[in-house]
Amino acid sequence: MKTDASGEAITDAELVRRGREGDEIALGELVDRHQAAAFRVALSLVGDGDLAQDVVQDAFLRAFRGLRGFRGDATFRTWLLTITANTARGALRRQGRRREARLEAAGPVPAEDMDPHESVAVGEAAERARALLQELPEKQRLAVQLRIDEGLSFREIGDIIGSSEGAARVNYFHGIHRLREWME
Repeated sequence: MKTDASGEAITDAELVRRGREGDEIALGELVDRHQAAAFRVALSLVGDGDLAQDVVQDAFLRAFRGLRGFRGDATFRTWLLTITANTARGALRRQGRRREARLEAAGPVPAEDMDPHESVAVGEAAERARALLQELPEKQRLAVQLRIDEGLSFREIGDIIGSSEGAARVNYFHGIHRLREWME
């Protein structure tokens, strides 16, 4: 994370201010900070790694072109992830198809003291949960992923999925409830 002359971390707001003034280093730092989160959102929606990378690149370009219009009502991260989600939806419309579920091998890192058999079982359960997550409706899937993977508030999730804070909360809890049912 970038720091200023006093050694304090530079905030996104400061990087946005500098980016508006044409500071390409500040824009690069914003990309470094938020690219992984944007990729996870894009991948969740489009289901293809290559297309998700294209979506993220387009989303950053749109964000940087529109930086002067960014009012700061939400955090830069929330604003960018909203742009990313909208860009992903547009990419799917242009392709004329729905998202294809493509599962990435994912799972928790086993604890050192975990029994190897238990480690395999936990990994299989995590992989199954990730696969089932792809079966949720879009808003529920995004609400669960943004809350768990990105640690966003329900207000921020609502901004990204285009709903109220309460609706984001409902989508999250319905998604979690469905996943629990399916995992039984």
